This record gives sequence, C-alpha cells and structure tokens, in this order.
Amino acid sequence: MYWKDTYEFLNSNDIEYKWEGKYGAKGEKRQKKKKATPEQIKKQNQWKKEREVWRKIRWNFYEGDLWTTLTFPEGTRMSLQEIKKIMTNFWQNMRRAYKKRGKQLLWIMRIEIGKKGGIHIHIIINKIRGEPATSELIQRYWKKHGYVNFTPLYEDGDFRRLANYITKPLPDENEDGYEQLSLFTPEEKKECSTYSCSKNLVTKEPERKKYYRWTVRKIIKNGPEPTPGYYIDPESVVCGVNKYTGLSYLRYTEIRIKPLERGDSG
Repeated sequence: MYWKDTYEFLNSNDIEYKWEGKYGAKGEKRQKKKKATPEQIKKQNQWKKEREVWRKIRWNFYEGDLWTTLTFPEGTRMSLQEIKKIMTNFWQNMRRAYKKRGKQLLWIMRIEIGKKGGIHIHIIINKIRGEPATSELIQRYWKKHGYVNFTPLYEDGDFRRLANYITKPLPDENEDGYEQLSLFTPEEKKECSTYSCSKNLVTKEPERKKYYRWTVRKIIKNGPEPTPGYYIDPESVVCGVNKYTGLSYLRYTEIRIKPLERGDSG
C-alpha cells in the first residue's frame, strides 16, 4: 500500500504520492539508502520550512492582502529585545483595531538584518475593509518608529516567492557586505533566522488515500491526471527517489481553472 496526500487550498491543491523505491520496470531493485551529509540535511530542512510557510500563506491570505516592510531611520541601532518589545506593542494595537471591526488579525513576520547591520521587519497581514484602511492602521502604529512600504499580494507565483524570502537562511557574516552580523550574538542571529506568526493561522492535515503499487506505476508511466476543474502546473511536477531514505515520490500542484474569490465555498 502507498498513499496520496492532497493539501487543499482555495484555488489550488498540492498533491504528493509517497511509496517505496521499487517502481517502474518490473524487478527494479529498491534504491539503497545513503547517509545524508550535514549540508544535505540543512537543505532538506530548508525545503520543508519553505513548503510549510507557502502552505500557511495559501490557507490564510489572499490577493489584495499586504506584504509590508517596517523600517527604522537610517543609523538606528537597538537590541533585538527592544525590537521584539516594539513589535509586541504594534501587534496589540493592530489586534484591538481589528477586533473593533469584528475581524481577526492574521500575520506572518520575519525580522531581518540588513547589510549594514540595520534591522527591519517583513510582515504578511490580512487586509480588512472599512475606514481607516489596514495600510492606515499600520502607518498609525508604526510612524513613531520609522517608515512603511506596502505591496499587495498576488497569488500566481507570488506566494511561493514570499515563502522563499521569509524562510531564507541568514547570510554568512563572512559574505561581502554582511560583516556587521558579527556584532550580533548567536541568540540574536538565531532569532533573525526564522519566522513567527499569529497563533490563529489555519493549518490543515492532508486528505489521504491509499493506493496499490500497480496504480502508482501507471501514474508514473502516463503522468498524473488533474482533478476535474483543475490543470497541473507543469513546472511543479517533481518525481524521483530520495537517495537518503530509498523512498520514491511524486509531487505536483494543480490550479483551479476558474478561480474562486475570498469567501466562496465552491
């Protein structure tokens, strides 16, 4: 028995087939397991983190929501603890403003260290209707600290790029232009190497179905079929054998032909 995991989103599905390494031609031997190097494990963990954030974005945010960068005046220097205190206060103010409208505040945040050692904050935030607008609320609660830049979200390809950006590894302090990183403690650099998010973000378990080996071999031979009403993004199709586990896999994303709007249940 092997399985198919389907992660459902508003206008797309992620589909993953997982099974033992023996597939394709009859009698083909299972792939040998190999011991992963620390660098390979690091890359695998990075991929998983990026995939996790990409799914969180697609479950909770939509076109028109905001990708926002909060910056401080040039030359500002403060500890990471001071930054975190400022952000705690910022989110409390935003949460209260949303609550008055009867809405939940959703966010994903990454604190980033710039080339010159300055800290700025990237956030994805859900946009609500009414006055003052979400952008005005952000400016109201951030203006005493610095500047704000807004970019509306676009789902087609944009969400994947954002997930990559939010989860990107912290640069090496020996890299040209990043010498200022050496001034930060290991704890501070660790804090700036990951993301945080509001606790109310929706996450879902995949729908799982079991398949027999011959069914999976047929899918490999003929290619996967999209769900009715969807088409498969050809650039998303990845098939192979994990040389460290010996297990085979097939992954792809299918996209809804007629996109739904936020709030549609169909």
